[in-house]
Amino acid sequence: ITKNSKRLFITSEVFSCTERPSLNVCFPTSLSAFIYQCDFLFSSPPSTSHPLQTLDTRDLKISAVTANGQEATFAMGTKHSFKGTPLEITLPFSLSRGQHVIVEVSYETAPTASALQWLTAEQTAGKTHPYLFSQCQANHCRSMVPCQDTPSVKHTYYAQVSVPKELVAVMSAVRDGQEPDPQDSSRIIYRFRQPVPMPSYLIAIVVGALESREIGPRSRVWSEREYVDKAAFEFSETETMLKTAEELAGPYVWGQYDILVLPPSFPYGGMENPCLTFATPTLLVRTQQVSVIAHEISHSWTGNLVTNKTWEHFWLNEGHTVYLERMIGRSMESEQYRQFKAMGGWKDLQDSVNTFGAKNPLTNLVPNLHEVDPDDAFSSVPYEKGFALLYHLEELMGGPEVFMGFVKSYIQLFAYNSVTTEEWKNYLFTYFKDKVDILNKVDWNAWMHTPGMPPVKPQYDTTLADACIALCKKWVMATEQDLGGFTESDVKTLSSHQLIEFLSLLLQEKAMEATVGTLLAFLNTHLPPPSRWLRLCVRSKWEDAVALALKMATEQGRMKFTRPLFRYALDFWKAVRTFQTHRAAMHPVTSGLTGKDLKVDPSQSTSL
Repeated sequence: ITKNSKRLFITSEVFSCTERPSLNVCFPTSLSAFIYQCDFLFSSPPSTSHPLQTLDTRDLKISAVTANGQEATFAMGTKHSFKGTPLEITLPFSLSRGQHVIVEVSYETAPTASALQWLTAEQTAGKTHPYLFSQCQANHCRSMVPCQDTPSVKHTYYAQVSVPKELVAVMSAVRDGQEPDPQDSSRIIYRFRQPVPMPSYLIAIVVGALESREIGPRSRVWSEREYVDKAAFEFSETETMLKTAEELAGPYVWGQYDILVLPPSFPYGGMENPCLTFATPTLLVRTQQVSVIAHEISHSWTGNLVTNKTWEHFWLNEGHTVYLERMIGRSMESEQYRQFKAMGGWKDLQDSVNTFGAKNPLTNLVPNLHEVDPDDAFSSVPYEKGFALLYHLEELMGGPEVFMGFVKSYIQLFAYNSVTTEEWKNYLFTYFKDKVDILNKVDWNAWMHTPGMPPVKPQYDTTLADACIALCKKWVMATEQDLGGFTESDVKTLSSHQLIEFLSLLLQEKAMEATVGTLLAFLNTHLPPPSRWLRLCVRSKWEDAVALALKMATEQGRMKFTRPLFRYALDFWKAVRTFQTHRAAMHPVTSGLTGKDLKVDPSQSTSL
């Protein structure tokens, strides 16, 4: 693939799929020579003498297709606004049951391929070498690779990647050696293998000036030199979390568990690519952010091993992952810590419901995504509404140990497969067959198919939240005359998690124009990442903070921070202008969704 002229060769068969990409990455504008192999196992004879194979594509320019070395005819179907264009391949021969077919597709990708972000040297931490990274969830892999781009199809893959020798390539797979490129002495070839079946949205590649440090017997941390030692410190508990997760959910089947800290434009806190979790550098600020890594580790079981069959059932990935993440926190910290994190999650869910609207069907746990781009539905709903349901069932079924037994059994039963909510529910009733009468009393329609907040609000233990609640009330009730009474001791004993909770509580209160300036100065030396207090300042019309908020919104691209900061600053004319100035440097997903938040036409931008 080159940024302007990308070539990809795909090898393909039908149900069991093994992909063998061979890539030649040539900066500043390229990535070339992919080969995919997919094994099609036919359970019945094909219905026609020249069977049709359809692959998903988006903005790909197809130049040629062959099957087992023979030229194959192909056609592009009708273009869809976000699904792209189906590539319909007619094989030049009839098939027999179990036949192996290698399909090669030569094509070019668009410079704007949504799965890929190409960074100039100036956009990296080191400022010396360019950088490439992919982000394929939910349906962006088709903009990089013609494929069956659905979580219902899983495949293994092997890959070799040729890059300039001063750069390093890593993928969502186990590293399988490296050697000088025999065709070009200035380049090096890296090989990878992924023997565990996985869906297309988990294909990932990064090329850059990467270094690594060992952080455990099966883990390394990767990043540019400027981040790598800090990252090794922040993620030093990775092996402990892996062992804890194995005790809860069963053996870790992926072999290696590495973490890669990406440049600031990465749009998520983390991404659970097998063998290579992606992490935002915003985690490397002031305090260890173990909850994100615990979440991504948990995806190794719930999401990667057992996968939602379609994006309507995304809560099966995320709700179970949040549940397992918090069970890891329970084992490593305490039950009170789990309860505290659950309380924060409930507030995040309330924020999402408020943003979408309580009657918006996208706040259903199982939404109807017909003609809806999955990116547009992204929110904390599948995470926190899903967790709330699982926690409610935990209480009904007998407690965390009892319900974790179900979760582990569910993982074992559906491992290596993709599932629906109905299949999950059927197994829940089977596993708890002696408690069916209790399960029948659950209002399943209200939980699954009704918008807004859940029908039941869990009664969480407030022990760790009480200090946050008390301090919030103290600030809300304060007058200007009371401000001198606040001291460092008010926050000195609070953990970073409690400080975040304190600010979340303040954000739920009315604007505090009179006190927010003092609050900002008071907390400046005590806070974790400042997104929440900047939102608080902007919402309270403290105009001096608007520039700081927009600076943070554009210096990093984590959507959890960037989107709300722009939304809160929307009343200030600077917000839209700042977005238009910086959107070209943003990740395509961040740019697209933030533009929709601000109601800015996609074509409107100005140069930096």
